[in-house]
Amino acid sequence: MFYFLSKAIDFIIMPLSIVFFILIYAFFTKSDRRRKLAVGSVVVLLFLASNWYLVMKALNAWEHKFINLSEVRGTYDVGIMLSGGLITTSTPRQDHPLMGNQGDRILQTYLLYKHGKIRKILITGTSGEMQMARKRGETREAASLLVSWGVPARDILFEERARNTRENAVFSAQILKSMFPGGKYLLITSAYHMRRSAGCFEKAGIKTDPFPADFRGGYNRFVIQKLIPDPDAFASFCLLWHEIVGYVAYKAVGYC
Repeated sequence: MFYFLSKAIDFIIMPLSIVFFILIYAFFTKSDRRRKLAVGSVVVLLFLASNWYLVMKALNAWEHKFINLSEVRGTYDVGIMLSGGLITTSTPRQDHPLMGNQGDRILQTYLLYKHGKIRKILITGTSGEMQMARKRGETREAASLLVSWGVPARDILFEERARNTRENAVFSAQILKSMFPGGKYLLITSAYHMRRSAGCFEKAGIKTDPFPADFRGGYNRFVIQKLIPDPDAFASFCLLWHEIVGYVAYKAVGYC
């Protein structure tokens, strides 16, 4: 129930939906004062949410700090890579995987393995929702990519039931406690998603150390051009807003 309810709420609370609802209200209200107030609110919201300087500030404040490979001490038994956006499909004729929006997670996992920081890789997330040209979901395609780069197939494990972050943690915990009891685990996911992910794994009884990937923030020197509304900034704000709302919702129901 929570899964389907979260998807419905997702649509309602997203910035573009909020703007859309306010504009509908402005169209139907008979009060000129309320109409002006609604339109003014939309202008302010769009300006703030599409301002690269402010959006970057917010991303830098939310995302986990960058970690160098040299800062990862020792070797972890398992590197846990969360799926979702790892691989994308551009055409039904596609005969090889293409990196998705969160494809950097694959690269960082590979680098950790090749530098001897992790012994095994656990890819967690449902694989059936996205069928590729070769009839494999993204977890299998991501694994195929890692194998083609030199990672032995025997060192890659799968958890393919999870549909959200909580299930990533719960179902992965069952595998880890069974196969690697008392092991050391490194959590690999997008920097903006690390808070919620780490919290879910901790609730599931798995202590992890973070290794963030796929950074959306970065160096944020002020220039006047960053104050000009930018559609890419708005897209990044929507991503951040979605994650913050998700984190609050998970906290409220005790998932993290």
